[in-house]
Amino acid sequence: MKGIAAEDYLKTIYQHTEWQPDAITPSALAAKLGVAPPSVTEMVKKLAAAGLLTHVPYGPLRLTESGRLQAAAVLRRHRLVETWLVTEMGYGWHEVHDEAEILEHTISDRLLERIAERLGHPTADPHGDPIPAADGQVPATPARPLSEAAGDEVSEIVRISDRDPLLLVRLADAGIRPGTAIRILPLPADPSAVAIAPAGSSRGPGPAVTLDPASAAAIWIKKLG
Repeated sequence: MKGIAAEDYLKTIYQHTEWQPDAITPSALAAKLGVAPPSVTEMVKKLAAAGLLTHVPYGPLRLTESGRLQAAAVLRRHRLVETWLVTEMGYGWHEVHDEAEILEHTISDRLLERIAERLGHPTADPHGDPIPAADGQVPATPARPLSEAAGDEVSEIVRISDRDPLLLVRLADAGIRPGTAIRILPLPADPSAVAIAPAGSSRGPGPAVTLDPASAAAIWIKKLG
């Protein structure tokens, strides 16, 4: 099934389970897309009829393999465009999401593959989200949310959600991006919050960033050592 609306539905359903296992419900899908529930019901019926997803009334939505491949193709476009805008066009990583939302539907396959070739076929975008290959395969990215980590450990940032541009700016100002080694600092005065800082050198960690629970849940890490 072609069309911008269908692509956005498939992409959103796919992204919902990229970093956690629970399938998305129609009501949650409506909220994420900012559309009325009846619109979701109508599109879900069309996608199911096209063999792109399975569902039971009021139950969660799951992509078929065909649906997954179409969603992965859209995400490949989106994440390659984000990477290109940051690497080649001078955009900040907090600025590229909305631009990529537009360009993912307009650039040709030929241009997309030229972009991939020029960038050296990256496997992750500037936020650490995996870029599906042209055949729909997705590189594995084992990680866990920062919100589940113990205090006083050293970990590497794997992925940071791009949903909060202000968080991206704060982290970039502190030198924290995917690939950065960080120390997770205990905060006895506020157990609901977490602080992180670049692991640094022999002089110790860099400046700390204190995060609320929602921000901590938007960051994924893997423990080092």
